[in-house]
Amino acid sequence: MQLTWCGFVIFRSVPSRMPRARCKVCGELKPISEILGVCKDCILTRFEEAIAYIAEAHKKVRARFGLPAVPPKSEDGIQCNVCSHKCKIGIGERGYCGLRWNENGKLISISTPNRAPLYAYLDPHITNCCAAWFCPATTGAGYPRYAVKRGAEYGYYNLAVFFYGCNFSCLFCQNWEHKRVMEGDLVKAEELAERVLRDDKITCICYFGGSPEPHLPFTIRVNDIVLKNIENNRVIRICYEWNGAGNPILVRKVGEQALVSGGIIKFDLKAPYPELNFALTGVRNEIVFENFKMLYEEFWHERPEIPIITATTLLVPGYIGPDEVEEIAKFIASIDPEIPYSLLVFHPDFMMLDLPITPRKIAYESLDRAKKYLKNVHLGNIFLLSSAPNEL
Repeated sequence: MQLTWCGFVIFRSVPSRMPRARCKVCGELKPISEILGVCKDCILTRFEEAIAYIAEAHKKVRARFGLPAVPPKSEDGIQCNVCSHKCKIGIGERGYCGLRWNENGKLISISTPNRAPLYAYLDPHITNCCAAWFCPATTGAGYPRYAVKRGAEYGYYNLAVFFYGCNFSCLFCQNWEHKRVMEGDLVKAEELAERVLRDDKITCICYFGGSPEPHLPFTIRVNDIVLKNIENNRVIRICYEWNGAGNPILVRKVGEQALVSGGIIKFDLKAPYPELNFALTGVRNEIVFENFKMLYEEFWHERPEIPIITATTLLVPGYIGPDEVEEIAKFIASIDPEIPYSLLVFHPDFMMLDLPITPRKIAYESLDRAKKYLKNVHLGNIFLLSSAPNEL
């Protein structure tokens, strides 16, 4: 089977069915990933019993990369306010993202407003972005202010900016190399902005990774330079693909920059419940839903021709399926049923290699559930279904 990631081709065999194992909490034979060892039902109904197994799984995984098991909260630590964790980093400790540490009472960071560890490359339009099914680069929406053509922008590019470091710890991460934070090239904000400004074939900047939240001061500075120096009404959309757990003050600033540029902010709503989010990603998700709603309320009606936010959910076999999608769809619909929502077919990676591709029945039932509440729903990575089992 052939899979692609960041432009590279990966060949990997995948499980043909969902593994069954005895849950360490309820003892029943359930569809379970070995890394967690607990079933979805126990995560949701017996969380106090399941949490020890979940925490130990994340601790082991993060230790391999020299990352703390949980966001540090040392009483005498230096507080970081870049993302929602607000780590208080004691002497000798690292922040949860791994990008900042306390060295003899001084906060050291390899991501600042002036530089960040990243890899940037040109991604030809139309790209495989999670918003490609409705964005200006594909549809020409917002032409001529936000698109260079009435249709697809063939011949133009998205500058994809892949950051090292993340404030989540997803066990299924498909870009897990970002955890090697010291291996990223340190790129200056002025250099990245100049790369965009000198190439008039670049019509989007898309920040992803990892996730951009630990780097928001850097991205905001790059965006400021670009927006202040673009000429002749040139189109440069500023977009993000993120988990959404950023400092709300910085998230709002990012929203302002995306708004004026025609960009789209793509939230990965991984799970509807904090407990399930914690199991899969190592952290809770209340702030994610709050930031999602905040950006809608602040900016949605300021630019009706292009949605400023969208949501995606990865269909993780055994953990995220039709029931979870329905709850997320209800949340989105309670804000506005017009918000675009994309479901993504899962393929196994990182610590969840024992899971199969999302079964076809689950993918299409999840799609139907979402459509009960939302007007604009899409199924992404659909090519993977050709190699997927029909059921769990």
